[in-house]
Amino acid sequence: QLKEEGNKYFQANDYEKAVQSYTQAIKLNKDKALQAVLYRNRAACFLKKEEYAKAASDASRAIDINASDIKALYRRSQALEKLGKLDQAFKDAQKCATIEPRNKNFQETLRRLGANIQEKLHIQFSTDLRVQKMFEILLDENSEKEKREKAANNLIVLGREEAGAERIFQNNGVSLLLQLIETKNAELILAAVRTLSGMCTGHKARATAILHYLGIDNICMWMSVDNEEISLAVCNLLQTITDCLLGQGKEEHHGKEEAVVLDTKKDLRMITMCLLDMLVSKKVSGQGRDRALNLLNKNIPRKDPKDHDNSRTIFVIDNGLKKILKVVGQIPEMPDCLPLTENTQLTASVLLNKLYDDLRCDPERDNYRVICEEYIKSKIDPQDMDKTLHAIQMVSGVLQGPFDLGNKLLGMKGVMEMMVALCGSEREIDQLVAVEALIHASTKLSRATFIISNGVTLLKEIYKKTKNEKIKIRALVGLCKLGSAGGTDYGLRQFAEGSTEKLAKQCRKWLCNTSIDARTRKWAVEGLAYLTLDADVKDDFVEDQPALQAMFELAKTSDKTILYSVASALVNCTNSYDTKELVPELVQLAKFSKQHVPEEHPKDKKDFVVKRVKRLLKAGVVSALACMVKADSAILTDQSKELIARVFLALCEDPKDRGTIVAQGGGKALIPLAVEGTEVGKIKASHALAKIAAISNPDMAFPGERVYEVVRPLVSLLNTERDGLQNYEALLGLTNFSGRSDKLRMKIVKERALPDIENYMFENHDQLRQAATECMCNLVVNKEV
Repeated sequence: QLKEEGNKYFQANDYEKAVQSYTQAIKLNKDKALQAVLYRNRAACFLKKEEYAKAASDASRAIDINASDIKALYRRSQALEKLGKLDQAFKDAQKCATIEPRNKNFQETLRRLGANIQEKLHIQFSTDLRVQKMFEILLDENSEKEKREKAANNLIVLGREEAGAERIFQNNGVSLLLQLIETKNAELILAAVRTLSGMCTGHKARATAILHYLGIDNICMWMSVDNEEISLAVCNLLQTITDCLLGQGKEEHHGKEEAVVLDTKKDLRMITMCLLDMLVSKKVSGQGRDRALNLLNKNIPRKDPKDHDNSRTIFVIDNGLKKILKVVGQIPEMPDCLPLTENTQLTASVLLNKLYDDLRCDPERDNYRVICEEYIKSKIDPQDMDKTLHAIQMVSGVLQGPFDLGNKLLGMKGVMEMMVALCGSEREIDQLVAVEALIHASTKLSRATFIISNGVTLLKEIYKKTKNEKIKIRALVGLCKLGSAGGTDYGLRQFAEGSTEKLAKQCRKWLCNTSIDARTRKWAVEGLAYLTLDADVKDDFVEDQPALQAMFELAKTSDKTILYSVASALVNCTNSYDTKELVPELVQLAKFSKQHVPEEHPKDKKDFVVKRVKRLLKAGVVSALACMVKADSAILTDQSKELIARVFLALCEDPKDRGTIVAQGGGKALIPLAVEGTEVGKIKASHALAKIAAISNPDMAFPGERVYEVVRPLVSLLNTERDGLQNYEALLGLTNFSGRSDKLRMKIVKERALPDIENYMFENHDQLRQAATECMCNLVVNKEV
């Protein structure tokens, strides 16, 4: 019965159910002849499902029972051919042709397989010769430069092809590639590493073998060199190997048998331990340290919170948290500092944050906190200021990572007192570290109150006395930040006994001075983020084209603080922040009671804002914003996304500017902002998209498939919680889209926009009603509508 049922399912092309019926029948059946038929039939199902390894296995079982089962032999031949085992497939086809010599199908299969085998042998032979020839040219020191370059490029291309990678691997290629790396010639090293990356891609067995042959210590040593290209290439190789061990980045190949590989956890832990050791080794270059941090950032925390296994994070916290803290606590100005780049410590702070966010429960977070507290306590020594400096720098680094934890560390006995004491020190290095720590600590207002009462006077003294530009700029930012946090009546105007404009001018000078390192110049951007709260400052700033260009250039660096500061300054310059409407009655009441009533600055009126927007557009602000949107998610926070969305909305206000915004990549940049981030940020970005969609040609503004991604943000604005202008411009955008193609109309229907559009057709507001009706007129062309 089950066999007949399976046959019916097979004829109906329901191969999954046919397999289930045959499998049940095989379990129940005791008769050998029938067993062979059942296996043979199930092999036919697996052939149809393109599961060739299973098809070959079932056909073999049928042949074991009956060696002359012609159907089973032919099915096994088909399966083996698909698996690339042409010689074995040929033997089975030969047996079929011997049993039935007049069968044209078998004769044709034999001819095809014979030709394929000859071609494969020819390719293998020629590939082997090519590989051998390439290595001969590369390893011969007397070879011409052009020949070596060509051979190196050919080898890389060959390594990326499955057949080529396998031939290199089988012909002692890994050993020869290792010889190329040992030549110390940068070009040859790059060629060898890139070839190895190609060979490892998507092949777990080969990747594991290459990892063990090269040795993780050697790979980390090559990544540690002070050569950006080589360091990056080795980093990519290690990432490729890690992806293979984790089972990622691999395409499904129907019928390819999974290689039998031992448990990869041991290899992954070995890689992780070596990366953690790289963090604290003086032999490792700044580039290499950055690569190690980036690999840890990418591969350790879970990609999906739904995945309950965060064992890799726990392993890193238990075995390497102190090592990451040591990197964060480095002071570049001190002689014993590890080699660092401008981004090393911020990348380490990002890693601390990611690890903390990946923890699932309070006991895990408590363990993280205790390790940090104990390590920092061990470094605080009032008798040894150099040691204490490292402890304060660590707290400063944690404050840039997991803020909540950083605030708890600030509350540790003696930490805040040491920060204030360092501020009063005569040593410049002490002042530098303390001022940075105070700035990061003032992020939370609860702590800022303590610092305002104790630290502002010290910061003022430092600002006035010091001749060191690095300290001066940081002290200024600290004063700006604490002034805005303290909420004092005079705000920022009275700091350093000068007006805000003077301080902003100084910040702009620092910003434009390329001889100052980027780490210091970023503080100038942060200072401007606070100072541009003043209308005079923002007007002067947008007039200063060199300062704007310098800020946009800095925005391209992978620094979380810079991105946030640039976005904040641009929000201030475009007046795209939320403002409270003043109720006239309350204003009169306040004047009557002789209270201060804030008045709008003349330069915050619409005409001035429009002029500033035009200047920013001329300076290329859209390209800078588009570049910022592409930053890594750990660097581009939800708050930064919201600020960027606010700026975009302000830029889109004038319809004449929208073409420029699209041409410089603004349309593309707004899509991710409308999908991810804070609720306010998504609404602002969606509104900016609506403004562009309302008047632009969709094929030009959102070419290709991108136009379909814009529909959902527009539909999200058809909501009674949104204001009338947002509703109206979203309807205009959808009207424009629905007039383009039936595929777009279907997308609008799928996003369930139809009931909302219909509702707006009965609104009291004439323009809303007209926009909704026009949209519906375009949509009714679609049959479903």
